[in-house]
Amino acid sequence: MVKSMTGFGRSEAQDENRKFLVEMKAVNHRYLDINIRMPKKLAFFETAIRSLLKNYIQRGKVDVFISYEDYTENKLALRYNGDIAAEYLQYMKKMAQDFELEDNIHVSTLARMPEVFTLEDQAPDEKKLWALLEQALKGAAEQFVETRIVEGEHLKNDLLAKLDGMSALVDEIERRSPEIVREYREKLEEKVKELLADTQIEESRIATEVVIYADKICVDEEMVRLRSHIAGTKAALSSGDGVGRKLDFIAQELNREANTILSKANDMEISNVAIDLKTEIEKVREQIQNIE
Repeated sequence: MVKSMTGFGRSEAQDENRKFLVEMKAVNHRYLDINIRMPKKLAFFETAIRSLLKNYIQRGKVDVFISYEDYTENKLALRYNGDIAAEYLQYMKKMAQDFELEDNIHVSTLARMPEVFTLEDQAPDEKKLWALLEQALKGAAEQFVETRIVEGEHLKNDLLAKLDGMSALVDEIERRSPEIVREYREKLEEKVKELLADTQIEESRIATEVVIYADKICVDEEMVRLRSHIAGTKAALSSGDGVGRKLDFIAQELNREANTILSKANDMEISNVAIDLKTEIEKVREQIQNIE
């Protein structure tokens, strides 16, 4: 199915200890460009986040916003620093010896020394944290993809209508082309008759001149390729995901063929139709820029 490159997704996940909110939005971009904004404390998840999102997105400039609430932030853990306590005890005993003091060191005394006991934030359980974040990311990504699919369907229908219009313009060029050669032959015969008056006209010379002219303005190959590219574009639109780059290439080929027809045209009617064709191709190219 065809997907638009613009999209939006939002999802949240929470448990008794924390809550994640993930929002995603995207605009057109030639490649995949993911920009993630999240709290610094979650930075170690960045690689995993990018890897997950690449399963859902192939192209586009995607902004991802992650907010995090931790209800356990005021829960601190008490840590006992045994090495520091031992060092305090060593120096206290040395002081007692050096100054011939009573060695009356008690646990309560040692416990009051700086850094023997410290309060630290509890280290988060990374597996539980990622499980919750992953849930929010997947929910946002799925909604994001869904909005792209809906918009992509509108783009597909619009493009198919434009392609049908282009086919009709090619039909007009095909209808008009033989008439140009016939009109050229008539004008050539009239001009030769005027110049030669009653002298016999060499039919072979006229035929040769007409063949040369017809070959010069012939656009049969261009029309065959145009029809092939139009059919290829329709097939790509029905083929599946990630066709944006392919369609962009086909649109360039369509434009090239239309330019060739316009350069060969020696007829006002065909020139006007070719200009209309180029206009439609440009519209198609603009719409293709929105397809993933």
